Amino acid sequence: MSPRTQSLRCRIVALLGAGVASTCGLAGDTRTYRNPIVDAPGAADPCVVFHRGVYHLYATLGGESYPHWTSTDLVHWVRQADCYRDPRGGLWAPDVYGHSDGRWYLYYTVNRSRPTGTSRAPVEKCVGVAVGEAPEGPFGNPKDLVWPAIDAHAFRDDDGRLYLYYVDRRKGFRIVGRPMIDPVTFAGEPVELIRPDQAWERTHGAVTEGPWMLKIGATYYLMYSGSGADGPDYAIGYATATSPLGPFRKYAGNPIARRRDGLYGPGHHCVVVGPRGGFWMLYHQKEDEGINWKRFLALDPLWVDDTGELHTRLSRGTDEPAP
Repeated sequence: MSPRTQSLRCRIVALLGAGVASTCGLAGDTRTYRNPIVDAPGAADPCVVFHRGVYHLYATLGGESYPHWTSTDLVHWVRQADCYRDPRGGLWAPDVYGHSDGRWYLYYTVNRSRPTGTSRAPVEKCVGVAVGEAPEGPFGNPKDLVWPAIDAHAFRDDDGRLYLYYVDRRKGFRIVGRPMIDPVTFAGEPVELIRPDQAWERTHGAVTEGPWMLKIGATYYLMYSGSGADGPDYAIGYATATSPLGPFRKYAGNPIARRRDGLYGPGHHCVVVGPRGGFWMLYHQKEDEGINWKRFLALDPLWVDDTGELHTRLSRGTDEPAP
């Protein structure tokens, strides 16, 4: 099953009724998980795809390459060979997409250059794409697509049209969407979808980033993270539209994932369907409430209620019903 076929499965599951997370704990089932879900201190910005009975997990870790884990249950993960390296460094936020041509496309964020040519100038980031023959890679033939930009996410709609969402850094942290001819070629100019204009998105810097598109029925849910990722108030919200390029309306109850006692900075997530159904969100949390990059990967359920609102239940260090 390609990741976009999996997206169709996500929509079918969601349409079966409200509270898809109810399948998480079947009667008499004692299987559990506990966050952190992966023993990899510092890992962040996860992306997970499902293919032929196996979940593939990629993440930010170290900045020189992308790590790769596999699992059949979303709970027990095995580290595999790193799937992509880039000598420029600063690799962030991988996104992997399986296309109808049978190839797999890894969208990366990487250091591109220092605009003024001096060591004190900020490093410009760019979004690009590398190609592989399988979800485990290796991915090669990289092509830089757009800069300054970060946090790309590819989404294929029911009609076969492909879109790339990313953060346009020319004017702050604005999330844009852009149609594509194919996985390596844009079809048009970027359309601004959201910007950091709400209080929770501006707690520690003015940030909207980490886009993830989830389609349920005829509604497009553009999920994203707000506030600065190195702070404890990093959080997840969403906006909805009836078109993949909007206009999007932010949910009045944002953020749906936020800090609480002993749990800090939940953000930059992806969504998959669990082995027994239901949506599951993989994301990262911060280890403490300081301003730093001490992060770890986490797993928790996500569901839509009968009014179309998204909900999640976050956990840390406790045994929870497994997917």
